[in-house]
Formats: sequence, structure tokens, C-alpha cells
Amino acid sequence: MADPRLQQWHKAVFEQDQDTLRELLHPEVEFYSPAFWKPKSGQDIAFFILTTVIDIFEDFTYHREWIDGNEMALEFSAGVNGKSVKGIDLIRWNDAGQITHFEVMVRPLNGLAQLAEQIGERFKQAGLL
Repeated sequence: MADPRLQQWHKAVFEQDQDTLRELLHPEVEFYSPAFWKPKSGQDIAFFILTTVIDIFEDFTYHREWIDGNEMALEFSAGVNGKSVKGIDLIRWNDAGQITHFEVMVRPLNGLAQLAEQIGERFKQAGLL
């Protein structure tokens, strides 16, 4: 049987269900992005980053998913402005079913550079940089 947290996560990502996404994020979630030096804290900023990335990524696909209690590692691929990226989402959940820690790793460097550039531009447009 599939993990209900993972089912909700897939709904948020693949159906772009922003209400579900917001509900899944703990108010004090820590978000570690490969595009920023320091982690970002809080539901609002994590929500902004995730909805931005969902919008930026092309042909987003999860390939393998590992679950160990409240820890998940999700391997993905996507396109970013003509560049291909591979990555891992590391997600930690609390017992209430909310994400408390989200860390993203992306490769190769040229794909990451495209992603960081686009995220940075969206942050500037939103007045967050």
C-alpha cells in the first residue's frame, strides 16, 4: 500500500494542488535549496519556492522513491530552459503528516545554474531579493 503522505505529495506536485501543498508544509519547515546558500525557514517561503519550481520544471518525473519511517528520498528528473537535470528531494515528516525539513540536490551544474537563475528572477519579481 502506498504511503498516504507520498500520495498527498504527488497530488500537490502533479495536480499543482496549492491547497494540499500548503497543508503539507509545517509552519516552521526548513527548506534547503541548491539555489541558495542558507536554508529558508517557514511555510510561506517554502511554498513560494516549491510552487515556483513546479512552474519552472518541464517534464518533471519521479523515478525512484525510498521511504524509511518519517524520511523520504525521491529521485527526479526535469527540464529547465532546455537543460536536463536530475535530483533528489529529501523530505522529513512529523507524526502529524507535515513536512518539517525539505532538502533538494540537483545536478549537473549547467542545469542547476539555469534553475538558480530562474528562481532568482522570480524572487526579484516578488520583491524577496
